[in-house]
Amino acid sequence: MEILLQVLLLAAGFCMLVKGADWFVDGAAGIAEKFGIPHLVIGLTIVAMGTSAPEAAVSITAALKGNAGITIGNIVGSNILNILIILGIASVIVPIAVAKSTVQVEIPYMLAITILLLVLGYTGNKIVFWEGAVLWAAFILYLAYLFWMAKKNKEEAPENAEEKPVWKLLLLVVVGLGLIMLGSDVAVDAATAIAKILGMSERLIGLTIVALGTSLPELVTSVSAARKGKADIAIGNIVGSNIFNILFVVGTTALITPVVFEAKFVIDMLISGAAGVLLWVCVFKDHKLSRTGGLVMLAGYAAYFLYLIS
Repeated sequence: MEILLQVLLLAAGFCMLVKGADWFVDGAAGIAEKFGIPHLVIGLTIVAMGTSAPEAAVSITAALKGNAGITIGNIVGSNILNILIILGIASVIVPIAVAKSTVQVEIPYMLAITILLLVLGYTGNKIVFWEGAVLWAAFILYLAYLFWMAKKNKEEAPENAEEKPVWKLLLLVVVGLGLIMLGSDVAVDAATAIAKILGMSERLIGLTIVALGTSLPELVTSVSAARKGKADIAIGNIVGSNIFNILFVVGTTALITPVVFEAKFVIDMLISGAAGVLLWVCVFKDHKLSRTGGLVMLAGYAAYFLYLIS
């Protein structure tokens, strides 16, 4: 009886995720069209920051409680999963077109700040206040670049953009994001309960269900955006989330309290960088993440997962 209840909760969680993602993407795309903002900028800002809210909340709350040690593991694990699993699955379902600026600017910037975080953490085994300020300066630079890009690439609003008023579009974004977060919580709790009933170990549950669960917002949003033909939102969501995770989340946490950088994170940071390079290589030539590229990324995560459990 218990397992039946958890299966029903799991199904309900996924229903909320799917519907929430639909509304969230529709609202974000509608706002972009109404104000002539490129979809990529919306993906790199509203969508990326919205779907990264769980990581931000966990890390900053932990710092306020004096437990900032989980920050690096939370962020690096999420960034690896975002690229290899989320983009891998999304591109296997629907090949994703990638904007020229993403290939030339955003992905290289993501790689540069990944290296920056590794250097800052490795040199002192912690991220201290001034280093948090450096990350925040890089975040402000990133926001300035997005503002410039939005102004430079301002698009004419399509004729049907007036169909929904701004407040309805904002409501779609807020309610959609709320459903994504609630659905993610319900799905992870139910899947964890089912795994325990079936006898899975806590460690295996943490490495699989919980790890994927915290990235469900990015997954459902990227897949939904790709299927609706909003590829810029799909790719911008992931690249923007990874940049936001490093610069805003780690930077803000370090401004509150020093963030411990354990030696074991060096390997994870290198893998995170390698995942970014793999993404860059896959999209560099054709400016598209194909199904083949997606399969290569999923294979890369499988190799990383084997390393984790070995």
